Amino acid sequence: MSEPASLSTSSQDTSSHFVGLLRIDHVGIAVPDLDAAIAFYEGTFGMTCTHTETNEEQGVREAMLQVGPDPAGGAVQLLAPLRADSPIGKFLERSGPGMQQMAYTVADIDATCAALRERGVRLLYDAPKRGTANSRINFVHPKDAGGVLVELVEPGNGH
Repeated sequence: MSEPASLSTSSQDTSSHFVGLLRIDHVGIAVPDLDAAIAFYEGTFGMTCTHTETNEEQGVREAMLQVGPDPAGGAVQLLAPLRADSPIGKFLERSGPGMQQMAYTVADIDATCAALRERGVRLLYDAPKRGTANSRINFVHPKDAGGVLVELVEPGNGH
């Protein structure tokens, strides 16, 4: 397999490198207790919980919290495991609570995934899966993204 795109900060022409990332969508934080974490982020940082849901397929109960008064200010996603063998359950067991992923909004997840695969980047799923608020998601393997789990999010109707 070829090496993924460099993580360097060179000033190369980026037009040929565009894969469809539009903005930072959210930062995912793994937590053991979703209700306690929501109370902490609302009470301590003044964030507003705008959405909660349970995703059985991913084995997670989650909440999206708006940062600041404008939704364009980004979000924090709190993720609590439904079971110990879920990806978030395993993350908490291995690493404890904390940042679990960095997510970017994309307009067309299929095109973004294809562009990344052409560059030798591994994705966790062959096809996108359902994410928060009926979004479509996929993940870049952390070993191909400088140790960071990168989530790609094509927003759904409720996102």
